[in-house]
Amino acid sequence: MRLVTVGVSGSFPGPASPASTYLVHVPASEAEAAGATGDDVRDWNVVLDLGNGGLGALQRHVDPLDLDAVALSHLHPDHCADLSGLYVYLRYHPQRGAVSTGRDTHLPVYGPHATAERAGAMYGLEPGESMAGELDVRVWRPGVPVRVGPLELEPFEVFHPVEAYGIRVTGPSSVRPGERATLVYSGDTDLCDGLVAGAAGADLFLCEAGFQEGRDDRVEPGIHLTGRRAGKAAAEAGVRRLLLTHVAAWSDPLVSLAEAREVYDGPVAVAAPGEVHEL
Repeated sequence: MRLVTVGVSGSFPGPASPASTYLVHVPASEAEAAGATGDDVRDWNVVLDLGNGGLGALQRHVDPLDLDAVALSHLHPDHCADLSGLYVYLRYHPQRGAVSTGRDTHLPVYGPHATAERAGAMYGLEPGESMAGELDVRVWRPGVPVRVGPLELEPFEVFHPVEAYGIRVTGPSSVRPGERATLVYSGDTDLCDGLVAGAAGADLFLCEAGFQEGRDDRVEPGIHLTGRRAGKAAAEAGVRRLLLTHVAAWSDPLVSLAEAREVYDGPVAVAAPGEVHEL
């Protein structure tokens, strides 16, 4: 299982990166080693969030028509805006799109309760129109995992002004053959018990650090973690590695990194666009 940090910019796209977009990839060889047979012996691809600009950069790594699922943490634009572009790609691609082939894609999209309505509104659908042929929207149930090939995705509630989830992804390990590895993605959240419980024992904790200590103290709670609070969550959860993300273009990532290192003594880094992390 590999994590590709396609887009890592917080709150809006930055000059060097799209907003939050993360690809989880399982090669066919690892799917087979995990017990896949027949048509399931193939590459598997799941996107965690698809923020502003994410679809463009995603195409450097996978054809969007080869996605197996989209998993949305919440419905702020920097995490879901490019659903509109994905819909266009799936429907109108001249060789493989639904219009040219006559076959709907029904790509599973997991997210909060209003996902289908928000996706339609962003694209500008008329009343009664639906994206269901291309985007098969399914609502998260906290603590109830969903299976996508060799991957298991389990949502857990976090602390944000809107309905929001972290996502715990379990799949075949790329570095420990025959074993399973766990990636936990925080989504957007402030420090809360749900985040610590959801991240418990993760091999890799992909955690937002949108704020900085001192500078953003006047902002109401429940918006974002700082590097320090992300580090505190990582330490309390006993994760093996911490990867900070969602750092806004106006922030210095080295500040977030230093804050995390004050309270977490494991390996920690700041995500960069296009990186590949093996689990």
